[in-house]
Amino acid sequence: MITIASVGDLILDEPDPASYLAPSAELLRSADVTIGQVEVPHSTTTVSQSTDVPAPPSDPAALKALAEAGFDIVTLAGNHICDAGDIGVADTIRHSRDAGLLPTGAGANLDEARTPAIVERGGMRVGVLSYNCVGPRESWATSKKHGCAYVHVLTHYELDHASPGGPPKIYTFADPDSLDAMADDIRALREQADVVLVSLHKGVGHTPAVVAMYEKPVARAAIDAGAEAVFGHHAHIMRGIETHRGKPIFHGLGNFVTVTHALTPGAGSSAELEAWSKRRKELYGFAPDPDMPAYPFHPESRNTAIAWLGFDRDGLAEAAFVPCRIDQRGAPVPCGGTGDGERVTEYLEQITRTAGLNGRFTTHGTRVTIEGTS
Repeated sequence: MITIASVGDLILDEPDPASYLAPSAELLRSADVTIGQVEVPHSTTTVSQSTDVPAPPSDPAALKALAEAGFDIVTLAGNHICDAGDIGVADTIRHSRDAGLLPTGAGANLDEARTPAIVERGGMRVGVLSYNCVGPRESWATSKKHGCAYVHVLTHYELDHASPGGPPKIYTFADPDSLDAMADDIRALREQADVVLVSLHKGVGHTPAVVAMYEKPVARAAIDAGAEAVFGHHAHIMRGIETHRGKPIFHGLGNFVTVTHALTPGAGSSAELEAWSKRRKELYGFAPDPDMPAYPFHPESRNTAIAWLGFDRDGLAEAAFVPCRIDQRGAPVPCGGTGDGERVTEYLEQITRTAGLNGRFTTHGTRVTIEGTS
């Protein structure tokens, strides 16, 4: 049997990135394949290009820390991958490979971005695909433009009561052509790999429990096309878990190592960052912990987990997660089998129920099994 570990967002934008990975490195290295979502470009360029508050590029050397901590594959499809322009995309891919990591989800054109990462372990081939569901459009690759693979999600607002200007109902759904393209990629990868895994950058940021209307259909479409599991990230806070056709869908693995001062206003901050800091409080109802300036995220986001899957020749043999708690410094600490682990599991149970998902969990030592998986 081979084991696969997967985590959510990774932002290594502080000195000594290896120290933030140290508490989890032994566990991550013990898996045959470990996957993580690299959230920002890794480059020395000074280019800043974004329609949002741009994420500054992180030190390329931080990618070596990921490899040394046990990571094998990094997914790059996300809303910040183009924040440092074409050079930032190209540098992130090049530095990932130089560090011994296999990137997927971004490239010099759309064909490259849709190319899977494939590794072989224990005589089994594992393939991973990565898609951005949240935009912005500027981050999307085209036939002649650097960027990421994507699923185009549309938003429709409808006022369903007689109060002009009142709160609308929000409908979100994937463009059918875009969804078909993802399914085609998955089916093609099934011809090359024994295990197909899909990474989706999706969800409503910084908001506990909520799973938007489009998220379940897109994730289920990936399973229907042949994926063995789906890993979600982007919201910077955990989402619940469901099973579909006996396969696990982690709707949001939340933060893993996400340390940065880039979202914390200070002397010389840009007008955009100052405005974002104020708007974050209005939109999401929280202010970051002032005692954690390198961790500018929702307090509930300190609950996180490592997805843990086992596969044998017959397919999925185990689907589980290892509870983790992000410490005061910003480092995720595996805590399965402890009081903190119980609290993280209870939190995941609660947000799963709140979102109306069907995930059911049983603790076995340091791991928590997801019931209903084959």
